Amino acid sequence: MDGTQDEPRWLSEDERQAWMDVMALVVKLVPALDRQLRRDAGLTSFEYLVLAVLSEAPDRTLRMSDLAALAEGSLPRLSQVVGRLEKRGWVQRTPDATDGRYTLAVLTEQGWDKVVATAPGHVTEVRRLVFDPLTKAQAAQLGTAAQRIVRAIDPACPGAEK
Repeated sequence: MDGTQDEPRWLSEDERQAWMDVMALVVKLVPALDRQLRRDAGLTSFEYLVLAVLSEAPDRTLRMSDLAALAEGSLPRLSQVVGRLEKRGWVQRTPDATDGRYTLAVLTEQGWDKVVATAPGHVTEVRRLVFDPLTKAQAAQLGTAAQRIVRAIDPACPGAEK
């Protein structure tokens, strides 16, 4: 064996710079969005994501296990967050009537009102940080590139089928 099979495909200088740019984006974007949500709505990004995912679910209800998968969080982490959201009156947990082994998370009317009140400020910040600096063509390219990367990470991910 000549060792070439073990040699990694090193990044070109352009790829290395693109990778560093992607890492800076990953490291900086979520905390920036989190700051806005904490300041304006008293929510973490993960709490808002849980509320938003429930707001778009049929009957504003999901099994906890499905919600954890959609929110990219572990079931124990989700359970802690849902517990906090329950104390605020925004989410309610209930046994799944079709299969008692599961627990459902249900967005309450108060939770719906919180999502509706929070969404405008959040979308304004997303627009300011992500879309305003880009041309329409760049925004489309960003979406296409993100879908391809997500598909490489998780081919079964909802929304990655394009």
